Amino acid sequence: MKKRTIFLMAGVATLYFNNAYAQETPQDSTRSASIEQVVITGNSNPKKKIESSTAISTFSAKEIQKQNPISAAALLQRVPGFAVETSGGEVGNNLFARGIPSAGAYEFVQVQEDGLPVFEDGALQFANADNFFRVDNSVSRLEALRGGSGSIYATNSPGGLINFITKEGGNDFKGTAKLETSTYGLMRADLNVGGALVQDKLFFNVGGFYRTDDGIRKTGFKANNGGQIRMNLKYGFDKGYAKVYYKKLDDRNTFFLPIPLLQDGDKLKGFQGFDPNYGTYSYRGISQLNIPQAGGGFFSRNLEDGIHPKVDVLGAEFKYDLGSNISVINKTRYTDINMNYTGIFPAGGPKNAAEWATDAVKDGGLGMSNYQYSLVSNGAVVNPAYVQKLGFWAIDKQMNNFVNDLQFSYKFDKGNVTAGFYKSNWKSHQYWNWSNILATATDRPELLNLVNPDLDPTDIGYSKTYNGVMDMTFLQRDTQTQGSLNDLYVNLDYNVTDALSFNGGIRYSHDFYKGNFANTTNANLNNSGLTTDGTHSFATTTADDNMSVLGGKYTYWNYNIDKVSYTLATNYKINRENAVYARFSHGFRSPNEEAYYNYFSSSNQTQPLESVTTNQLEVGYKYYSRNFDVAVIPFYSTLKNLSFTDIFSDGTSENTFANTQNYGVEIEGFARLFNNVLEVTFNGTIQNPKYKNLEAGSLLEGNTVRRMPKFYFNISPAVNITKSWRAYVSMNYYGKRFQDEMNVQTLPSFTEVGAGMSYQLGKIRFAVDGTNIFNTIGITEGDPRAGSPSGEGIIMARPIMGAAARASITLDF
Repeated sequence: MKKRTIFLMAGVATLYFNNAYAQETPQDSTRSASIEQVVITGNSNPKKKIESSTAISTFSAKEIQKQNPISAAALLQRVPGFAVETSGGEVGNNLFARGIPSAGAYEFVQVQEDGLPVFEDGALQFANADNFFRVDNSVSRLEALRGGSGSIYATNSPGGLINFITKEGGNDFKGTAKLETSTYGLMRADLNVGGALVQDKLFFNVGGFYRTDDGIRKTGFKANNGGQIRMNLKYGFDKGYAKVYYKKLDDRNTFFLPIPLLQDGDKLKGFQGFDPNYGTYSYRGISQLNIPQAGGGFFSRNLEDGIHPKVDVLGAEFKYDLGSNISVINKTRYTDINMNYTGIFPAGGPKNAAEWATDAVKDGGLGMSNYQYSLVSNGAVVNPAYVQKLGFWAIDKQMNNFVNDLQFSYKFDKGNVTAGFYKSNWKSHQYWNWSNILATATDRPELLNLVNPDLDPTDIGYSKTYNGVMDMTFLQRDTQTQGSLNDLYVNLDYNVTDALSFNGGIRYSHDFYKGNFANTTNANLNNSGLTTDGTHSFATTTADDNMSVLGGKYTYWNYNIDKVSYTLATNYKINRENAVYARFSHGFRSPNEEAYYNYFSSSNQTQPLESVTTNQLEVGYKYYSRNFDVAVIPFYSTLKNLSFTDIFSDGTSENTFANTQNYGVEIEGFARLFNNVLEVTFNGTIQNPKYKNLEAGSLLEGNTVRRMPKFYFNISPAVNITKSWRAYVSMNYYGKRFQDEMNVQTLPSFTEVGAGMSYQLGKIRFAVDGTNIFNTIGITEGDPRAGSPSGEGIIMARPIMGAAARASITLDF
């Protein structure tokens, strides 16, 4: 590990000294002046940040380029109030807004492209919103809103809005091309071009990327492979414009899950035979699954396909000035997604091979009188110290979403009023087929067979496995969920004086959800006539004893929502550079996909199925100037009827309910010092999220909300060594958390440091970016499928990626 860190630091230093005397040309600052920035997200009309009564962070294309985030989640770490877990890889990560707990994903925020959702619900099962979005050079800017008016302008977004705004063409032909490589086999090409087909009338923009790499964690195969393309045409006329666009995403990404570590209080180190920074159970040696089904046929899956979404998006946007200060804008989009999802989910932690085989069943063992392990690959008898039971989870999802947002706006002397109708229909049809496999507890795992040598191979129960599979298709699901959203909203901006403004908004949601799921039964292959090896029947193995079989009977359900969300705010602009504001907002989050399944598949529906409601109060002070920005935003929030829906390794789902309370402060700033030699960007959050107002006697009352740090921040100083030469260091600090709501397992705090340099030669930019350069072991979560482990000794947890470096060349033309 030390050698890798030295290599990264030496690579950065070498690039510097090789170019220290190169030609000096001006290099853009990493940040444009916030005092001039205009925001559109969460506002009825574009307005300057200092005049917006919202907590909003903005990132221009240049800022995104110079941060060079390895994923969308890594970029969102720069937003205060968003606690982001980036350890899943490029996709499948988790974001928690202002201490609002969830099972993960993007459950209480909405991720948007150009003001419409990437998909209506960003927290469907195994369908995190970032699965369907990639950051590339076709992004013009990012606007990230916390709390505030999010519930007025989008559904299921009381935590905020994340709006990626894409580039459009202009009269001048412009483009950006980028090539990138890395220490982990990355080859990536980005291209974006835009211009005019007809001057002042018809404009185009086309952009996208293609990328392949081996992954920072060593999988033994191409961990990431694929790309996306975006294109749009915009026609401008005297009273408005019309735009059409298309996006195609076809990308394959490995999803990384918990690995074994050794924990001693706040100290972490690697488990024997497992590199904590580069190891993974998602390895080539266990990547193939091919098993017979109780209903006939075989089920085959390849782990190398990973999370593989195929996304097609077609959309249009139209704006027209109707006269008399009235304008109309309509945005519409259709999204079609076909996704195969394959991942290795550990079923608990490593087990001592001998004890696990021979211990009594009541003590967590298999109760074997004798045991023998052998490698599936070559049949060699082995004696591993530890073995690992792993879930081989395969999910297929077919999803589609039609959304239309029709909005009318009327401007008057003192402000404007906006009214809109939002319509969205979406469908998620999914099929699950899960098995458990047995492997060595190492970072290059091998499949194992386990037999009782005291028995004859023809005896019943001789083997616990079938080609390394312990539980063949132990879980199947065939479910469908549909949403039909019909929302009306009104927003008023009123300028009491030139300095004092008022904002109020209300949204009425009349939403319908329905779905169905197939009932299942259990079966085995004992009388199927099939054999395990061409000779012995399936009676000789227990691997098929509890196979899940889809039945012909379906359960149908429906659920309706009538909810009102609202917000009130005021902003006082003290002078050109200073402003204060206050806002109260009330919003909700409809039950998620797993919550519906839990409720309607249960025979004991004692806890009613309800939407999660939130109340938030925030006040803020903003100072924006040419050389210094700061925003300080204290906030308070409450949440009711939260349903935890983590899925455990046996296929059952957590069904815990809670209320929470949180208060905290978000800080965000930027400073340009010493005649632009030093630039410092910083953000941080201090909060105290607690479980509150629960039933009398609840063991959770007053506990800290799980997986939520009380303190986290990012600071990134940069030095403009010359006009062309720039170096930066980035430090992410993530405070101590608890993995579980009982506050039993501690997740220690950690600091991740990145560094890089860039050199601008005319229109060409050379850059080297290093991530986690000190190879820190930092865990973002434990094992949410393992209940409440003690947090001492052998634990399962998901660490951040090990040290890596990327080098890139970018040409602007």
